[in-house]
Amino acid sequence: MAFLADALSRVKPSATIAVTQKARELKAQGRDVIGLGAGEPDFDTPDNIKQAAIEAIKRGETKYPPVSGIQPLREAIAAKFKRENNLDYDWKQTIVGTGGKQILFNAFMATLNPGDEVVIPTPYWVSYPEMVALCGGTPTYAETRLEDNFKLQPEVLEKAITPKTKWLIMNSPSNPSGAAYTREELRAVADVLLKHPHVWVLTDDMYEHLTYGDFTFHTIAEVEPRLYERTLTMNGVSKAYAMTGWRIGYAAGPIELIKAMDMIQGQQTSGAATICQFAALEALTGPQDFIPRNKKIFQERRDLVVSMLNQAKGINCPVPEGAFYVYPSCAGTIGKKAPSGKVIENDADFVSELLETEGVAVVHGSAFGLGPNFRISYATSETLLEEACRRIQRFTANLR
Repeated sequence: MAFLADALSRVKPSATIAVTQKARELKAQGRDVIGLGAGEPDFDTPDNIKQAAIEAIKRGETKYPPVSGIQPLREAIAAKFKRENNLDYDWKQTIVGTGGKQILFNAFMATLNPGDEVVIPTPYWVSYPEMVALCGGTPTYAETRLEDNFKLQPEVLEKAITPKTKWLIMNSPSNPSGAAYTREELRAVADVLLKHPHVWVLTDDMYEHLTYGDFTFHTIAEVEPRLYERTLTMNGVSKAYAMTGWRIGYAAGPIELIKAMDMIQGQQTSGAATICQFAALEALTGPQDFIPRNKKIFQERRDLVVSMLNQAKGINCPVPEGAFYVYPSCAGTIGKKAPSGKVIENDADFVSELLETEGVAVVHGSAFGLGPNFRISYATSETLLEEACRRIQRFTANLR
């Protein structure tokens, strides 16, 4: 349609949203479908957080917010970065947005010119390259390998950086792989970045509080203070606090970048919903005891899914350190014939046939830039996960 902007030709629909919608449609038709596509905790928002929103409404906190966020929340964000990440930010160096997506989008809009490149390790969250493209930049890719647990290797990053590179995106723990970087692994990445002072780092720490076992979370500006002045550290309340629908993300970084993002946000949304900001304030400053309880449940689900998938013929599933995803390889199924008679030629075929044959909805790895893999979200009940994994085992056993 000639009326629409050319920029739309550079953007693909979200694969995770598409598979969730497909699962909904099949369920509406009466099919028995288990949807494992959505990256959303199945826990409810804690009651104290919901109550904080109710009290805010009762107090009349229903007017326009300051564009960058209410001051008490921005102060709580600065305190969180100091307390948990050993990062010193003044509250004026913080910004609140309508979810992490808006934070990222505004950062790219504020900094990218045509021809600027953004290095994105694969596999990546589906929205990164699309945001870069919409903001006029060029996404470039640094491929990781299952053998390295999907973590960016310094020599690969070195090759990916060019004079046009403006940003590197780091996402730890990762969506879709669940991979999380140790201090030593971040140190190796930082050493490369120190040699290229024109490259900034956008670190997406949204899954910070969802790491398992004895893993200790670190963020890159904490590991290498010399990167502080060219790092935007992004986080939010969606995952750890089960607040996806409240749409609150936040970040901290150099003051000139934050001012530029504020200017864009002022012409875009005028800020995140005031009521939701008071709920987020309670999330960051109120009781945190439910986080370890939820983590324990997620870890048990992770261990169940990894164990059962590795018993499925042709599937190889590494153990992720964090988030609530696994990213198994289905390379062992490529070239085999599904019960429908169709030959599985790639991960998209695998996912499509799995949905049609067994009613299990997962997302194909090529949507995240690296296949042949698929992503499972284990943010659902153990009963459903067990049944879904049994179906996957049956599906792969019936391939010929």
